[in-house]
Amino acid sequence: MKNFSDLGVEQSLLNAIQELGFENPTPIQEQTIPVFLETGRDILGLAQTGTGKTAAFGLPILQLLDPSAKHIQSLIICPTRELCMQISRDLASYSKHKPGINTVAVYGGASIERQISDIRRGAHIIVATPGRLMDLMKRKAININQVNFVVLDEADEMLNMGFEEDVEYILGHTPETKRVCLFSATMPKAIRNIANRYMNDAVEISVGKSNSGNVNITHQYSVVHARDKYAALKRYVDFNSDNLYCIIFCTTKNETQDISDKLIKDGYNADCLHGDLSQAQREKVMNRFRHHAIKILLATDVAARGIDVSGLTHVIHFHLPDDIENYTHRSGRTGRAGKLGVSFTLLHMREGGRLKDIERISNIKFEKVLIPSAQDVRDKKLVAFTDTIINTEIEESIFDTQVMGSLTSLMELEKEELLKKFLSLELRRFSVDFANEPDLNSSAGASDRGARDGGGRAARGTRIFVSLGKKDGFDIRSFKDWVAEASNVSWKDLHVDVSGVYSFVDAKDENVASIVASLNGTTYKDRPVRAEVSGDKRSGGGSFGGGERRSRGGSFEGGGDRRRSGGSYEGGGDRRSSGSYEGGGDRRRSSSSSDDRPPRTFGGGEGRSRDTARRSEGSSFGGDRRRSENRGEGSRGGERRPRRRMD
Repeated sequence: MKNFSDLGVEQSLLNAIQELGFENPTPIQEQTIPVFLETGRDILGLAQTGTGKTAAFGLPILQLLDPSAKHIQSLIICPTRELCMQISRDLASYSKHKPGINTVAVYGGASIERQISDIRRGAHIIVATPGRLMDLMKRKAININQVNFVVLDEADEMLNMGFEEDVEYILGHTPETKRVCLFSATMPKAIRNIANRYMNDAVEISVGKSNSGNVNITHQYSVVHARDKYAALKRYVDFNSDNLYCIIFCTTKNETQDISDKLIKDGYNADCLHGDLSQAQREKVMNRFRHHAIKILLATDVAARGIDVSGLTHVIHFHLPDDIENYTHRSGRTGRAGKLGVSFTLLHMREGGRLKDIERISNIKFEKVLIPSAQDVRDKKLVAFTDTIINTEIEESIFDTQVMGSLTSLMELEKEELLKKFLSLELRRFSVDFANEPDLNSSAGASDRGARDGGGRAARGTRIFVSLGKKDGFDIRSFKDWVAEASNVSWKDLHVDVSGVYSFVDAKDENVASIVASLNGTTYKDRPVRAEVSGDKRSGGGSFGGGERRSRGGSFEGGGDRRRSGGSYEGGGDRRSSGSYEGGGDRRRSSSSSDDRPPRTFGGGEGRSRDTARRSEGSSFGGDRRRSENRGEGSRGGERRPRRRMD
């Protein structure tokens, strides 16, 4: 495999990208950089989001620029302000050891006077959205008639957003001698027309097939009734909460805000992006999401365009997109940089035809999975909690005389009573009522799943608990291969869930004994391995975890209330009873909205005032998150429902 030095990248740029942790170029970088540096030809690149396009064109541009020249030498046009800011930040990082290069980002919603001032101070590279760039051109505040390079990034997105005429207007004011690089995830006829009109002798570079999915992404779906979608979403998030870092895509702004509000109310570390937010509010939400202060981001397709966040474990589709190509764009946000990701769809039975269209056109295969039962969720939470305790190292230094004295009353309790009290604090919301909540999987989608066991799990086989997980270096693929090799069972007959310090294996009944015997009592990297049949196959009474991990009598003390009255919630961040909430700052919803377009004007970060409190089953939503009375008519299930408007 080639490195960046083999591609001809100069030392100052090599130093910067090595500090950023780049070791080997991605396929699009490996093919694009030599063509850019060694030839004078235009480049037409077909590559999905997240393949490293910014470095593919950014490194050669930075290398070929003349810092002593004062005019604008490169123009990079992209569809959204988020992508515009991201590219600008990346170029600044790449050029940190090459002084004298100035990059200016120009996009709508920010102060145009400040952007004009930045341009007049000297700019070698302009990164711009089409609308703001045209505005600056018409004001004669920017001169692009001497640019050497023009890059059109995510060109198909620009055309989908209606920027075709803007792009042609801009290209018409650039010199004929420029080099053009066009990158697109798809290649519709309109993109071909632009390429034929403005590119000369272009080299076509293709990484992956058009509309094809990332091979590192597992595509899953569950069939649920429309009325159960929110409950199913929570169940899925709860089951995967130990490592979940995701974007949930919704259809409309109102739906995005509504689900975000509900998740925050129910204790999840969530927030949202949609067209009613100001730029300051968007940046605040994105900053907290990038720093993992928010684990779940709700967004519309329009609002999410240009978001570039690394490390996403899941993309969740609350509804499938109307445009099949948008599914590829959505799911491509996870499974980046060689990591595995999951694209999960909550499918209504009427959406089955669209799912088949996506499979056919995008050349991907969906895996049907079941929404976990409530008891599945509780069992997994208990195993995670108890394993965390077992693997916690005792720090003797903190147990001074005062601390030990405060433990006297606890020492007087019987061991069983102490454990029950301890676990009751952790599992208070997993009451008997919770464990008996109904199966949320639609029977219309379950015809081929066979009989279920007592916990609502499909007869996919028996679930086996294994005391190894991600902290031992496993991911889904490597863990499945390890189990298959150790037990001499085909990996095709296994389904695995890998968590931090433990994992589950679903296997056919005839293979269970072989797997348990092969794994239990062995060691992996000097760590003892425990493998046993999980409590998911229940015959009554209800076990709480794998094998012997259960409290006497099968229940916990103090499990009556499913919600905590304050403090932290399971599966989410801190939700404070004082009326404020984590994950949203002071952002409030607009009291009315007459314009469904993405915002072009920005306000302060504190949001807007509200006139009336949200009505929901006779109680306030809490804090400042309230719905205006003039948002929506009628009611549903005792709760005011907003009008659905397309973003």
